Amino acid sequence: MTHLPTPDIFWFLPSSGDTRYLGTSDSGRAPTLNYLRDIAVTADRLGYDGLLIPTGASCQDPWVVAASLIHATQRIKLLVALRTSISGPTASARQAATLDQALGGRLLLNVVPGGDATELAADGAFFSHAGRYENADEFLTVWRRLLSGETVDFAGKHVRVEGAKNYHPPAQRPYPPLYFGGSSDAAHDLAAKHVDAYLTWGEPPAQVAEKIADVRARAARQGRTLRYGLRLHVIVRETEAEAWSEADRLISRLTDADIAAAQAGYAKMDSVGQARMAALHGGRRDRLVVSPNLWAGVGLVRGGAGTALVGSPEQVAERLREYQALGVDTFVLSGYPHLEESLRVAELVFPLLGKTPVTLQGSSQTGGAFDIRRQSAAS
Repeated sequence: MTHLPTPDIFWFLPSSGDTRYLGTSDSGRAPTLNYLRDIAVTADRLGYDGLLIPTGASCQDPWVVAASLIHATQRIKLLVALRTSISGPTASARQAATLDQALGGRLLLNVVPGGDATELAADGAFFSHAGRYENADEFLTVWRRLLSGETVDFAGKHVRVEGAKNYHPPAQRPYPPLYFGGSSDAAHDLAAKHVDAYLTWGEPPAQVAEKIADVRARAARQGRTLRYGLRLHVIVRETEAEAWSEADRLISRLTDADIAAAQAGYAKMDSVGQARMAALHGGRRDRLVVSPNLWAGVGLVRGGAGTALVGSPEQVAERLREYQALGVDTFVLSGYPHLEESLRVAELVFPLLGKTPVTLQGSSQTGGAFDIRRQSAAS
């Protein structure tokens, strides 16, 4: 494989809770702001480039979480959800500008129209799938113009403003970069028209290549170019056998009833991306290896990103490089539990991608330098 540059590597903040076993609260960790701060500070010190702060009814509010990290972190960028279906563009523009100022230009925004009509209805938003994307298009049209310094009059099907203006600009001009992930035609059109970086969940490389090619072609018709990123979990150990053993352990307490209930819930959603995740395994334990080192076990009971790269450091790095060769320059990674796994990925995988891990000298968790090999028996 030709030489590839060092990618950006983000980590994930589990703001709905953390665990060592999927599908059970055993060994679970509540998403307290103190625990989330420990993960964020650790990722910052280790040299991760960004931190994805998710959104959803079961998550702590992403904007409040991000605000709690302003002074706790120093260099890491925060990728915060921009909820187009349950907020307005003018107030959201003010929030984004203020937070970006407070972070000194470290804010990134993850556009989320929503993928679950039931959850949106609970928040007072009633949209069809097509309606969500029509609204998101109008929202981003107004939002981008506001943060570009314009005074905006706009009358659309879903969004209407008169004389709207954002008085305090963000640190980044014209606005913090927009990230977005979606698998439908409407989602790809939205990405092509509005965002800076398109994210996809960890599907097999051939499927990822098809999605990137489609979004790239649509963006070209708009006279635009995008960056591309991949969101997936990682289970890496010093040997392949240890990694697969850990994958088995992660779902060892799942019952067939747990899996059936989760899959039934996801089947009710109108998210194309969620349907693609579910199709990889069909809810079956004997169909979890969907590509070399790509395991769909997380998706048995977790919505959204449901695949993990499983293997030795060399295997994980090789698979990431394969995605990078398709045009991916950013990886948004995670692992259970997120505090310990952030350390393991940095120590074992960063050097193989040309990224120098930062020595972690002390934290509220360890009180000193953290040696992942020394801790592995306890994790």
